[in-house]
Amino acid sequence: MSTAAVSPLDETITIADLTRDPYPIYRRLRREAPVLRVKSVGRTFLTKAADTKYVKDNAALFSSNDPNTPMKRAFLAHTLMRKDHDEHRTERMAMMPALMPKTIESVWAPLYAKLAAAYLDRLPRGEVVDLFPALAGPLAARMLAHAMGIPDASDENMQRWSQTLIDGAGNFGWTPDPFQATDIANAEMDKCIRANAERVRAEPDSSALSFMVNAKTPILESQMIANVKIAIGGGINEPRDALLTILYGLLNNPDQLDAVRADGRWRAAFEEGIRWVAPIQASSRLVMEDTEIRGYFIPKGDTVMTIQASANRDEDVFEDGENYNALRQPNPHQAFGNGPHHCAGAHLSRRTVGDILIPMLFERFPNMTLPDPASVRWHGFGFRGPLNLPLLLQ
Repeated sequence: MSTAAVSPLDETITIADLTRDPYPIYRRLRREAPVLRVKSVGRTFLTKAADTKYVKDNAALFSSNDPNTPMKRAFLAHTLMRKDHDEHRTERMAMMPALMPKTIESVWAPLYAKLAAAYLDRLPRGEVVDLFPALAGPLAARMLAHAMGIPDASDENMQRWSQTLIDGAGNFGWTPDPFQATDIANAEMDKCIRANAERVRAEPDSSALSFMVNAKTPILESQMIANVKIAIGGGINEPRDALLTILYGLLNNPDQLDAVRADGRWRAAFEEGIRWVAPIQASSRLVMEDTEIRGYFIPKGDTVMTIQASANRDEDVFEDGENYNALRQPNPHQAFGNGPHHCAGAHLSRRTVGDILIPMLFERFPNMTLPDPASVRWHGFGFRGPLNLPLLLQ
């Protein structure tokens, strides 16, 4: 029996506080209580980079299969995000041929460049345009629809499905309305994915759905559907929010933008954006055996929450981590996670948003500005990003 003390309990931090602006809270916790039970969320928060990495790297002790997460209820399925070891590996690898660097270079990068050009052609020059609805959201949705194998799903439906799933998976208060919305979205997605499964069975392509359907030993259809859904739930907000965050950071730091342009360091600007405001801010893990973290007793059956949003600003790792610095080197952020559940779409996001879209935007609109930085609204606890980005395109 461990003699270590249990971690302190906080009854003051609310989900509303974390949704509005979590960063001052995380800064204080890193300093005062890096292992903290937060009553409103029902999780033990881990806010230091070393601890979040330790947990993510140790799937035997910290399982992704947390039965208390809202994700299973939101998706009406047990997705690969909540699986470990061989079960997780089998389902992940079923999709991975579509997301490997070779496929990205030969199929998705050329398609994305074509799509990006078409979406940029729609933007008016000399006007203030909110890039969230005008570019970032629709383009992320269109690329994902192709990569997943559901190209007939509209931009509007893809974005609505994604946000609905995000709201449901992040519904740690277990209120009924988000789940009622996910039930409707799930029925629509099921119909769309099943129809496209028949299409790619007859005419295979490079999409994740096609690789899964046409595998020599295919996984269950229910899991194919569930795992396309998990991609929809996480594969739109990450490139969308990354783009908007990076633009916000660069346009508020013109000296950095000049340096990035001069040296073509667009990928560095991308990495810094997802470090500074991680699109996926937190993840849950179920504790499989009694253990200790920083001298505190963590019992079997507890749920810890790795706060990568906080880890990405940890003073032990990052100097001046509260600020955007496109020239930051090195940049060992955890925005894409680590360990077995490292983001499967990381290469695609880096290649498309980092290497193609951001430089294309500044080439099209070399003098674009952010007229009113204070008007940008940020939102989210489990997932976070700007809700708007009104830019003067010129």
